[in-house]
Amino acid sequence: MASIRSHLPPPTDTNVTAEAASAVLTQLLTRTEEYRLLATQTTGVERPAWMLWTQDQRHLSRLNRHAVATAASTINDIVLPNAPATASHIPPTDAVQRVAWDLYEGVRPGRDDVTWGRMARDLVACFAGLLGEEFKMGALKYVEELSKKKQSDVMQFLLRVRCWEFRQLNVIHRASRPSRPDKARRLGYKAKQGYVIYRVRVRRGGRKRPAPKGATYGKPTNMGINQLKYQRSLKATAEERVGRRCANLRVLNSYWINQDSTYKYYEVILVDPNHKAIRIDPRINWIVNPVHKHRESRGLTATGKKSRGLNKGHRYNNTKAGRRKTWKRNNTTSLWRYR
Repeated sequence: MASIRSHLPPPTDTNVTAEAASAVLTQLLTRTEEYRLLATQTTGVERPAWMLWTQDQRHLSRLNRHAVATAASTINDIVLPNAPATASHIPPTDAVQRVAWDLYEGVRPGRDDVTWGRMARDLVACFAGLLGEEFKMGALKYVEELSKKKQSDVMQFLLRVRCWEFRQLNVIHRASRPSRPDKARRLGYKAKQGYVIYRVRVRRGGRKRPAPKGATYGKPTNMGINQLKYQRSLKATAEERVGRRCANLRVLNSYWINQDSTYKYYEVILVDPNHKAIRIDPRINWIVNPVHKHRESRGLTATGKKSRGLNKGHRYNNTKAGRRKTWKRNNTTSLWRYR
């Protein structure tokens, strides 16, 4: 038995096969000890002649040694499938080895026999065909699916605790890591040097006109005070405020993380255009160009473009290429020199 264990690699947490093989060998040692105790008990059977007893003992010892080598080779084939050929593949040379080989071949499953391993393999193949690719998810996919169920107990508790924490912090502060790593990565964030996450809160609601005593001193159409709405979203406002605070960085994108009755909380992804890791990365070094300075203030981010009415088709003729550019094009007289 010790020779079998010497062939096995040391069991680890990840080597499940080795642990199972060790457990089987332990049971085999227990059965061997029970067999030895039974063999020492006296029976009424006459002992054979001394010569035959010694010969049978010698043959059984050789048979056991060959069986042990075959078992060790089989276990090595399971644990180390890429190892070179072992004794289990060597053909027998004498009668004792042939007996051991016959015993070994007798317990091996045939080509058409039904075993647990083959049944499990067939079931895995069937389920893989039924489930499809959408069930083969990575870690961030699980996080994404969890964040979609905001009414679940886990997300309700997490959002409530995080909202309390954000409420105690400054209005604009740097975050050590994104609160939603799946969303941040979809929007371009990378966990490398040059990328920064800032967290900001914006007060919810419209924009009340600052008119003393309600006097706007204008036409009746412009006398509104309370029901005024800002043309851009609160997320665009959050990007602008973070962009003004971090003027040396470029705003890449932003996403919602939390909200309560008074505030909405956003995380803004910023990029350092002077960092070497950003300047040599061909996927992000486009933002180093000076034309992208304060792109959040000019409606060039994904959030800012939504409020500009940009799209294609006959219903977007008044905002094609921008509202002001369309007005200028429609109100500029252009004449040919020779007409």
